[in-house]
Amino acid sequence: MGWNGMEKEKKEKKEKKEKKEKKEKKEKKEKKKKKEKKEKKKKKEKKKKKEKKEKKKKKEKKKKKEKKEKKEKKEKKEKKEKKEKKEKKEK
Repeated sequence: MGWNGMEKEKKEKKEKKEKKEKKEKKEKKEKKKKKEKKEKKKKKEKKKKKEKKEKKKKKEKKKKKEKKEKKEKKEKKEKKEKKEKKEKKEK
């Protein structure tokens, strides 16, 4: 093999190596992109879950409050009726 043959082989080896590195770089980039997409999705779902939980909590709090207010209203009414009954009796 002459000098030219060796140079050609060297060049081909170099090109092969560069091609391989380029491919690996591309794959790495795509892997990273995929990972980031997955993480983003995960984050989004976590946020959604959290918001759902908060909404539920808020709803329950509201329900509790309404229940309490209803109870207080009822008690107030009963107290008033008792008072009126008493006053009627005293008249």
